[in-house]
Amino acid sequence: MSFTHPGVLLLLAVPAILLVWAWQRRNWGVVLPFDHQHHGSGRAIRWLLAAFDSLPAIALIGVVVILAGPQVLRRPADQRVLTNIQFCFDVSGSMSSGRRYEMARDAVVEFIDARDGDAFGLTLFGSYPIRWVPLTRDLEAIRNALPFADPQRQPMHMGGTRIGRALEFCLGNMVEEAEDGDRMVILVSDGVSSDLSDSGAALALADDLNASNIMVHHVHVGNGSVPAVVQDLARETGGEAFVATDSKGLQRVFDQISGLRPDRFAPGGTVPMDFFAPFAVLGLVGLGGHLVGLCWGRYTPW
Repeated sequence: MSFTHPGVLLLLAVPAILLVWAWQRRNWGVVLPFDHQHHGSGRAIRWLLAAFDSLPAIALIGVVVILAGPQVLRRPADQRVLTNIQFCFDVSGSMSSGRRYEMARDAVVEFIDARDGDAFGLTLFGSYPIRWVPLTRDLEAIRNALPFADPQRQPMHMGGTRIGRALEFCLGNMVEEAEDGDRMVILVSDGVSSDLSDSGAALALADDLNASNIMVHHVHVGNGSVPAVVQDLARETGGEAFVATDSKGLQRVFDQISGLRPDRFAPGGTVPMDFFAPFAVLGLVGLGGHLVGLCWGRYTPW
């Protein structure tokens, strides 16, 4: 056991002096008529009165030790393993048709609400990637940024769909910003990548992502099937590719993604924690016993 303020323990000399005085003094207060009656063993009465006289000092011991800040090394509850999740949003013009962006945005908001405690980032891409929100645990930052990421607010040069460049950009952001823990990129797009024309480029990018322990999930919100090259890339990183064309479908997809990487907890190391309870009990016992002595044990304080 250690103490936050060990110097305070010097005050224990005060209750020690009070204890010595309680057991060594010979004058036990004012003599009353009751004292001239026969009490049996006078020694037993002296011990009883000395015990009651010691209780304030015992309570003071508890107070002094608590003020010193007693601590013991304990292992806290298991700590949540952080997951760094970066949303990679396609904001090309086609994402504004059929309310695709709005539906995906609403599903993302519900997703982050269900995973409070993780770190989230937002990258927008079309012809070029933009780091819209760096990785943060402030969920309000993501919620407030999503309305301004609307494809209808983007300049004309964002009209392309360069998924390969966007994922490379996310890779760099993750390596630079991510704290310890799992890493995940959720790609939301409705088109075919213009810069991943062959599987070789996709597999090379997947190797780079794997080397940085980054899993990619692809949510395809367009009509038709998932582009095969992007699907292969996601699976090479340990992720999956999904198709969702309506709000309920998107909600199911994000629930499934959350289930694929559920909350994980790991045991934390030992840390000093306050150890007040036994000394608080000691002080309460001393005060309670002293009160009993005042009311029942015929203790007089002079």
